[in-house]
Amino acid sequence: MNRTNRLLLFVTLFVLGGAHLGVRAQDKVPAHAPKSLRLKRVKPFREVPTAADTIAVRDSFPRSFRGVRQSVIQDSLGILNPIFLRLNEVYAGANQDTVRILHIGDSHVRGHIYPQTMGHKLVQIFKALKYTDMGVNGATCLTFTHPDRMAEIIAYRPELLILSFGTNESHNRSYRANVHYHQMDELLSQLRDSLPGVPILLTTPPGSYERLRYRRRKGRYTVNPRTETAAGSITKYARDHRLVVWDLYRTVGGGSDACENWTKARLMRPDHVHYVAEGYVLQGELFYRAFIKAYNRYVISR
Repeated sequence: MNRTNRLLLFVTLFVLGGAHLGVRAQDKVPAHAPKSLRLKRVKPFREVPTAADTIAVRDSFPRSFRGVRQSVIQDSLGILNPIFLRLNEVYAGANQDTVRILHIGDSHVRGHIYPQTMGHKLVQIFKALKYTDMGVNGATCLTFTHPDRMAEIIAYRPELLILSFGTNESHNRSYRANVHYHQMDELLSQLRDSLPGVPILLTTPPGSYERLRYRRRKGRYTVNPRTETAAGSITKYARDHRLVVWDLYRTVGGGSDACENWTKARLMRPDHVHYVAEGYVLQGELFYRAFIKAYNRYVISR
C-alpha cells in the first residue's frame, strides 16, 4: 500500500470512528439566546448638528432707517463658546438640561418687551431654555452692585449674563467717560467674583434725545450727544476685559441716525427716550439675529 492510500485509509477510519462516538466539530447552536444574555434595546444617539444645521437668519430694518450696520456680536476670542456648546447639545437632543440666561438692565429691560422678544425667539429654537429679565427703572450699572440685587443675580445661577445699561448714565449732564468706566468695573468685578466662568455680554444703549428748556418757550428735543460717548465706553470696557459686546447703538445708525431712524419710523415715545412696543420688538429681533449669527459661526467652526 503506497503512501497516498495509507493516508486516505487513515482519514476514512477517523471520520467513521468520530461519527460512532458522537464527536461534533462544534456545539449545537441554540434556537434562542438565553434570557440572561439577551441585549436590551438601546436608544440611538442623535447626531450633533453640523454646518448644514445652522439656523437661517438675516437682518432687516424699516425702509426709513439710514446708516445701519449688520447686527453682530463682537466675540473674536470665543467667550460665548461654552453657552453655544450647551445650546448645541440641547438643539441636538443630546442634553435636556435647561439653559439659563439672565438679562439685567434699566427701563428698556424693565419694560419686558425687548428682552422677552429675544427670549421667546430663542426658546422657539432651543426649547430647553429659560430667559429671564431683571430691569429697574432709572437704573445705572451701580444699581445692581447693591447686595440684595447681587444676591438675586447669584441665586438665579445663570449660564449667560447680559447687561444693558448706558441710557441713564448718558442723561447725567455731568457725565464723564472715565467715571462711567470705573462704575462698570465696580459692577463687573463683583459679578466675576460671584459668578466665575460665566460668560458676560454687554449691550450698548439705543439712541435718545435730551430736552432743551427755554424761558417762555416750549421745550424742544435734541440728540443726546453723550449717548455715543457712553456706547464707546461700554465697547472699550468689553475689549479691555475680554467681554462680549453687542453694539445696538451703531447697528441702528450711530450718531444722529441712531435717534432719527427711530423717530422717523414713529418707534419712539413722546419722551424721546423710551420706545413704543414695535420699537422694542425690533430691538429684540436685532439682538436675536446677532446672537444666532454668532451661534452659527460656532457650529460651522466645530
